[in-house]
Amino acid sequence: MSQSSSVSAKAQRPSAVILGAQWGDEGKGKIVDVLSEKFDIVARYAGGHNAGHTVIIEGKKIVLQLIPCGVLRPECKGVIGNGVVFDPQAFLNEVKKLKEAGLPAYDPAAKQLFVSNRAQVILPYHRMIELAAETAPGRQTIGTTRRGIGPAYEDKIHRNGLRVVDLLNTSLLRTHINNACHEKNTIAHALFGTEPLDPKQMYEEYARLADQIAPFVTDTAVLLNDAINAGKNVMFEGAQGALLDIDHGTYPFVTSSSSTAGGAVTGTGVGPTKIGTVIGVTKAYVTRVGEGPFPTQDDGVMGELLAKRGNEFGAVTGRPRRCGWLDLPLLRYSNMINSTEWLVVTKMDVMDECPEIPVCTGYKIDGKVTDVIPADIVGFKKIEPVYTKMKGWMAPTEGITEYDKLPKLAQEYLEFVERESGAKIGMISTGPDRVQTMTQPAFAEMLG
Repeated sequence: MSQSSSVSAKAQRPSAVILGAQWGDEGKGKIVDVLSEKFDIVARYAGGHNAGHTVIIEGKKIVLQLIPCGVLRPECKGVIGNGVVFDPQAFLNEVKKLKEAGLPAYDPAAKQLFVSNRAQVILPYHRMIELAAETAPGRQTIGTTRRGIGPAYEDKIHRNGLRVVDLLNTSLLRTHINNACHEKNTIAHALFGTEPLDPKQMYEEYARLADQIAPFVTDTAVLLNDAINAGKNVMFEGAQGALLDIDHGTYPFVTSSSSTAGGAVTGTGVGPTKIGTVIGVTKAYVTRVGEGPFPTQDDGVMGELLAKRGNEFGAVTGRPRRCGWLDLPLLRYSNMINSTEWLVVTKMDVMDECPEIPVCTGYKIDGKVTDVIPADIVGFKKIEPVYTKMKGWMAPTEGITEYDKLPKLAQEYLEFVERESGAKIGMISTGPDRVQTMTQPAFAEMLG
């Protein structure tokens, strides 16, 4: 095959956004890792090191927070886009993990891992402000990871942030830290009684970090667009979930960035016409970590069963996740705002011991049945879920990799979800390991 025809064939493989369909923790890490075999580049477009993506390869567990999961495959490049808030120390800690795992991405000379020069930098005063605000008496607790994510995005929108390109300019860095510490120390002390941070010590630390980060830094918008124009395909990796989006999520119990598919465009500098499809990841049930509405939460025995079998603890914080049943109005809303074409259903095996599986097909609010989700928290508090009860398959599915070998009732459950959600199911995960995954033929054909 000639070089031109090879490029043409690869160009037919679409670039894709992959994101969580609910409140995060849907198993995106594993799915990004599995799918990265079909992509040349994986690019993170939002969030920070508050997002934990867990991958298990041959029983070995790897948790990444900033670095895209695709770099676990040596042939796949990883990009941290401009929409990410970037903690230099967290990044270098992850690079160290990759080195210990024997992966080439830790070495800048390998040209496998890149950081946007336009990404915003998280500094110690962002963590100070967030921790003080979350623990202050009388304040509404959102349930953040207290890693400075929100305050860093606040500075970005306030046009007062520090970008990676500025981090590498020692003169500008010193001035920025001096000015910011004066402002943040004053605010934190006045509002929360917080002890001040030392700007001199902070400058010296971050000047050292900048030297270590510099070899990874580039204009990633140029890199990604050049790659796509050359016939390569990109997976745009979301963080958290669509219902934590700052605009479209369950506000104010949301994250501080655009975690929906639109964030892939603004968070990387790649235009929407260059992205071919959107893949949403949903568990066979639903979980949520932290505060906020959760209409189908099950606080009883079955919720405990899901938590135990699903090992439902946050990858970053270790916090227990609240568990409940699949919410189709929420899933349909997520599919709508993201133009989701394909769904990946994870953790099917967790429900192997459920004799009955409720699925929320609508809401009753103030006595009226609807499938439209409320915009406000008051509306969410009024929701009475309307359930369709499905018979559980009560048979092991862990490790099954062929659809026809799933129990008939498990197939019926998946077909019901596909029919009611409006998106095609392309993959099903039946266990935590990379190999415990099945791919539907139409999805495999789309990926090429």
